[in-house]
Amino acid sequence: MRVTTKGQVTIPQNIREKLGIFPYSEVDFVEEEGKVYLIKKPSTKKSGKFKRLRGIATVKMTTDEIMALTRDIE
Repeated sequence: MRVTTKGQVTIPQNIREKLGIFPYSEVDFVEEEGKVYLIKKPSTKKSGKFKRLRGIATVKMTTDEIMALTRDIE
């Protein structure tokens, strides 16, 4: 693994999946006895009931059509 000129490295996909590291996850580096460890910080956000559903809607409706449904407007 190579460090870029900006000090960046790519965390391998299997490690990201194993640790549950997703885009915008917070991580930290801990140094102990000359070794450096990557740890995932606990999430500070409250996990809502619908978090796992975010971004998977497949309805092909306009915003106006959705608003009409929610307001029972014909």
